[in-house]
Amino acid sequence: MHGLIRDYSSCRCMQASSTLKTPRPGMRRDDGSGINLCFTGLLLIALLLAGCAGEDATGPGEVRWDRESCTRCAMAVSDRHYSAQVRGGLAGQRTRLNSFDDIGCAVVWLDQQEWKDDARTEIWVTDQLSGAWIDARLARYVSGKVTPMDYGLGAQREALPGSMDFAQARKHIYTVDERKHLHGGGYRHPD
Repeated sequence: MHGLIRDYSSCRCMQASSTLKTPRPGMRRDDGSGINLCFTGLLLIALLLAGCAGEDATGPGEVRWDRESCTRCAMAVSDRHYSAQVRGGLAGQRTRLNSFDDIGCAVVWLDQQEWKDDARTEIWVTDQLSGAWIDARLARYVSGKVTPMDYGLGAQREALPGSMDFAQARKHIYTVDERKHLHGGGYRHPD
């Protein structure tokens, strides 16, 4: 049996011997096609993976609560009701997901990115009531909340009397940042 391959999945193609002219019934002589088959399969898988990697992901991503750090302030992302995510990147490059412990950190950090106005840029915030992700630009914000970085804004889907839209929330964030000098302060509203 030496030199003959019974199981092509083990890819022991190099053991074939040319001394046997006729294989026994049920056995084949190895002609190297096992290696070609293995190589072709791996190449096909690699091409499929490369094709799928071409599109940017969209939407919020999974958070490893208490194990991820805020991109801006490096505090743990742990409060499921006041966290935020920003997905974006330079034109011509894949987008990247960044996590934040507070919508204030996300807004100030994003304003410092040169790609902040790119159409692919997404901002997500957790609903203060349910913890579900919602589009930060469509959310309504309620002030007076105790949040991780003390910006004091809770996001939700429903508008309440006195709630703010995203533009008003941005102004509130910069007012708080200037007043409390969070993260060393000195950031000015980009208007």
